[in-house]
Amino acid sequence: MKKILAGVVIGICVLLLAGYLFVSLGGMPVATKGPPLPLEKYLARKALHAAMDREVGKPSPLPADEPNFLAGAHVYQAQCAVCHGRLGQPESAIAKGMFPHPPQLLPPKKGVTDDLVGETYWKVKNGIRLTGMPGYVDSLTDAELWQVSLLLLHADKLPESVRPILRK
Repeated sequence: MKKILAGVVIGICVLLLAGYLFVSLGGMPVATKGPPLPLEKYLARKALHAAMDREVGKPSPLPADEPNFLAGAHVYQAQCAVCHGRLGQPESAIAKGMFPHPPQLLPPKKGVTDDLVGETYWKVKNGIRLTGMPGYVDSLTDAELWQVSLLLLHADKLPESVRPILRK
């Protein structure tokens, strides 16, 4: 029994020492162009969905109409476009240098038009840790959070009056 316990303790110590050496000797990728660690994407995605799942089914309290799309477009231009792109414009230098790469949310890309509006709302409100996606809970009103979420949900079928704002 003592040999088994000693083996387990030594095994744990070796793993901890190997991890410490990996990090302290520069083996861990920390640059934005570094590759993700094994299981990093899986664990990050799993944790994100576990946190969001309680709220993603929440419906928008605002209607998906032109006034809300126009308001959402102004919020998007001011807060989101530098990373997530403008309508018909090439990707920004900031977006090209980020890791993980921010999704381009306006056509011709698919964006988040197939996500539930509550999921987009949660991401805009809370942000996503270690991705560069800030949370806007303290910067935008609840109405603005919903307006930009509705805009992105309907990004592939917006009224013509909204498009010029998204091209600026």
